[in-house]
Amino acid sequence: MTGAPSDAILERMMALHPKIIDLTLDRVWRLLAALDNPQDRLPPVIHIAGTNGKGSTQAMLRAGLEGAGRSAHAYTSPHLARFHERIRIAGDLISEPALTAVLDECYAANGGENITYFEITTCAALLAFARTKADFTLLEVGLGGRLDATNVISQPAVTVITPVSIDHEQFLGDTLGKIAAEKAGIIKPGVPCVVGPQQDEALEVIEYTAARLGAPLLIHGQHWHVQKENGRLVYQDETGLRDLPLPNLLGQHQIQNAGAALAVLRHLDMGDRAYESAVTKAQWPARMQRLRSGPLTDQAPGSELWLDGGHNAAAGQALAELLSELPLRPTHLICGMLNTKDVTGYLAPLAAQAASLTAVSIPDEPATLSAAETAAAATAVNLPATTANTVSEALAAITASDPAARVLICGSLYLAGKVLRDNG
Repeated sequence: MTGAPSDAILERMMALHPKIIDLTLDRVWRLLAALDNPQDRLPPVIHIAGTNGKGSTQAMLRAGLEGAGRSAHAYTSPHLARFHERIRIAGDLISEPALTAVLDECYAANGGENITYFEITTCAALLAFARTKADFTLLEVGLGGRLDATNVISQPAVTVITPVSIDHEQFLGDTLGKIAAEKAGIIKPGVPCVVGPQQDEALEVIEYTAARLGAPLLIHGQHWHVQKENGRLVYQDETGLRDLPLPNLLGQHQIQNAGAALAVLRHLDMGDRAYESAVTKAQWPARMQRLRSGPLTDQAPGSELWLDGGHNAAAGQALAELLSELPLRPTHLICGMLNTKDVTGYLAPLAAQAASLTAVSIPDEPATLSAAETAAAATAVNLPATTANTVSEALAAITASDPAARVLICGSLYLAGKVLRDNG
């Protein structure tokens, strides 16, 4: 906590429910009713669910809308360095006075009843959005979709489902189909849904849900196509073709995310300025972010330092593909993960691209895997591993033996947030 007034309120909110995650909408509906239902007074909503790519797709959508001269509220989670990152009001991070006021109001309206931290803070975001004019509202699902606190919009303008993969099985189900059913819970009757690349099992569930609700689908590979071609991004749908720069967010997976964003922008008929801005002006921290200044880069001036918060098997595969496309240079990982994640699934594809892994525990995070456990998982997939007490200690050891190394800090958004706070 930084000592800001909002931090004290957020601390109190953490104590309103014994569980961090308890999926139901009953408490959210109760509090929204006490707040006079702000969810019914939002600018047109674009609601985004999926396992991977939600945040990047939202960032591209916001960049595209702003490039077309439109304003957008945006809600995302988790935050990295400060809670304020979760709430953008008409493009700008919510101010400390505005955040304090809206949190205080929601805390009072809740009357001490049970409600999770995510639920009450989501209500606060919706209340803030309802009170400020904007052209659109971008809502990113926190977990799942069907019972997520953001799933209170009866008639969004568009919904989006980015790639679905296995993650959060303890909450969403142990098969891809069950998880896809939870994500598809954001589909609304008659509302168009843009669907990113999916495995067959997930797509079948999404198509079934949409057919039952009469929601038209815009599906990757059927209604829209996107690919890298001659160093450009080529997007095509039934209205024609667009030849655009490659996304400024790195990785093949970002081409697919850009395609989903472009499909939404095309559906909304935002125009060429929006399409180009979406792929060239999006900013999304801790998604293969190059660190170029701060104490860590000062500590290792000859190294190439990167940060990524991906944390499941699909993210590990995407990261490995990206590393394979970078110029040849020894790559060393500094990795910390949560004990709720598929560590082996995440690390296995990275083993072919990395020279070593130094494992750390995530500071101040009760659900962290110990450094020793992460190192053991790396060793099991033939990735040479050791441990360190801190990221700084790990970086020092790596650069002592390889001063020009490429170093990637990875494995968790919680670790990425700690790094950004310390390196700020």
